[in-house]
Amino acid sequence: MQIKTHTITVRTTKPVEIIDITAEIRAALSSTRLERGQITVISRHTTAFININEKEERLLEDMETFLKRLVPKDGNYQHNLNPIDGRHNAHSHLLGLFMNSSETIPFSEGKMLLGQWQSVFFVELDGPRDERSIILHISGIETAVEARNQ
Repeated sequence: MQIKTHTITVRTTKPVEIIDITAEIRAALSSTRLERGQITVISRHTTAFININEKEERLLEDMETFLKRLVPKDGNYQHNLNPIDGRHNAHSHLLGLFMNSSETIPFSEGKMLLGQWQSVFFVELDGPRDERSIILHISGIETAVEARNQ
């Protein structure tokens, strides 16, 4: 069993933004040469999350609209009275109550076992931000042939 760690960095441009990171995860997984195991995708932030869903433009727009309506930014929130970092982002933290900071995805033959319509998304709730970090924690085994050749 081997464990690899990889970091993906993204820049967000909107207050609420859903970014497909599936290709970056696939590339990182491919670079490990691991055949089967699992990959955990972790957001390192309290106002940005990881989600598996369908990538369809109108659906992504619906998701952003839904999040903005669910917890309005202009609500009367205690956290905004004295914010730690100067950001009035209580709504972002509250939305986080309904989201996951991580997802674990099995892989086999070097490929994530996602469904036909599934993609992995980074969900920004407090943007824009110049830099957001996503950790990939990949654990698995190499193919027997590759392991013998090393």
